[in-house]
Amino acid sequence: MHIKISKMDYKNAHKAHPWHGISLGKNVPEEVRAFIEIVPTDTVKYEVDKESGYLSLDRPQKFSNIVPSLYGFLPRTYCGPKMAELTNKALVRMDVEGDGDPLDICILTEKDVTHGDIIVNARPIGGLRLLDHNQADDKIIAVLKSDAVYGMMTDIDQVPVDIIRRLIHYFSTYKDIPGEHTSRMQFISIYGPDVAKDVILRAMEDYDDYIANK
Repeated sequence: MHIKISKMDYKNAHKAHPWHGISLGKNVPEEVRAFIEIVPTDTVKYEVDKESGYLSLDRPQKFSNIVPSLYGFLPRTYCGPKMAELTNKALVRMDVEGDGDPLDICILTEKDVTHGDIIVNARPIGGLRLLDHNQADDKIIAVLKSDAVYGMMTDIDQVPVDIIRRLIHYFSTYKDIPGEHTSRMQFISIYGPDVAKDVILRAMEDYDDYIANK
């Protein structure tokens, strides 16, 4: 008896690009699908290479602080003028731009996730508004869907204050260069789930405009 084993079509096989080739999900912005680049045990910062879609080594973490959550981005989003408009309104300014990257997301979970380069489903509960020089660099805060500890939370106000402080500290310092006395990142404010969902929808619109103009 001969069993015919079909050969894989390697020529047409490919990995979906995590920014452009993965859906955000069917219930956006109530729930989102996120691509995770970094987990709390990582001592170096990984970032998706925009051209290839593979994780690349961005830089070693210069200090001992680590990100206290899963950290990645939302596929098919782009931080452009519509998203940055919210930062301009909050600061009563007109000169803040989007940073030109996918929208970042931090996902809280009680699970020990050992590596990035994975997709997870999460529910947005708020966000951190930050500036990277003169660019809006928001971090959406979400909880892992069905997580035993964080899964029932619906608002960032329900998260322990120390967790939020650690997130603010990390993102206020993670781009600092030893020896320099000026901080690149500036924390502005915390916002709740309604604003977070608005940020996500605007970043989706910015992505559509970005793709249409390429």
